[in-house]
Amino acid sequence: MTATVPPVPRAAAAAGWKPTASSRRSTLAPWAFILPGFIIYAVVILYPAVQTLNMSLHEWSIVPGADSPWIGLDNYFRAFNDPEFITSLVNAGVYTAVTVPIQMAIGLGLALLLNDHLPGRTLFRVLFYLPVVTSWVVVSLLFQFIFSSSAEGLANSLLIDVLHVADEPTSFFLNRWTAYIAICALGIWKGLGWSMLIFLAALTAVPKELHEAAALDGANAWQRFRNVSLPAIRSAVATVFILLVIGGFNVFISVMLMTGGENDTHVPLTMMYEQGFRFFDFGYGSAISFSLTIIVLGLSAFQYWWTKRKTKL
Repeated sequence: MTATVPPVPRAAAAAGWKPTASSRRSTLAPWAFILPGFIIYAVVILYPAVQTLNMSLHEWSIVPGADSPWIGLDNYFRAFNDPEFITSLVNAGVYTAVTVPIQMAIGLGLALLLNDHLPGRTLFRVLFYLPVVTSWVVVSLLFQFIFSSSAEGLANSLLIDVLHVADEPTSFFLNRWTAYIAICALGIWKGLGWSMLIFLAALTAVPKELHEAAALDGANAWQRFRNVSLPAIRSAVATVFILLVIGGFNVFISVMLMTGGENDTHVPLTMMYEQGFRFFDFGYGSAISFSLTIIVLGLSAFQYWWTKRKTKL
């Protein structure tokens, strides 16, 4: 909503018209709504981002009064020549590549089921969404217990006693890829309800008349989904895809609590945390953070361009 000053008659303007108190209030009213939010944004988001960029260009010292010499882009060159940082990017990429398609596929399937007149569907909606609002710390410790290296761990009990595919307990967190089985399983389980909810909201907005018309034309359930529902929720699919990819590259708590970045399981944010708060190398940690930001922004821009292009086609 924009406020406009009433047009000034030519005669009044020629006579040196001045804005009245009411016209000034109507002009300043939008700023009264915008300013508080902008101040919060500047303090919480904008200033830390600028300060992070500034720190990444210095050999930053946290000692009060100590010199923090300017080193330009050296921290960025160091990051992209650091095998550990490259490994962390690969880990984040693998996590994203595994969790995003599975969350989207299962979430869409659940949304289709709950969009029909399923008995008890309200209860199922709550149950599927419950992991989303559960603390990351709690569920990370829960999955750490499930994938415990002891025979009492749920995963090992399943492999040894039920499926009989292993003779000895598997130490999941001592190997990079078996650790990511547990981390990806947690990511899928916890994010599934969010994808389902977004898809369900989009599906409920599809006019029922379109499905009825397609059914009268002889279209089966799959054809109605492919030719009616899917085109109608394409923007929701694109939104979920972009946000899940951003979330995938920003994975932190589960990796930090389940492995601590040991055994080549670092992701960029755990490596950033370690450099900053364990080794106190805030300049390098800030460079890692800003490098991840640039990568994620680039991926998001490409995804947005690609989805807009596909929509136009």
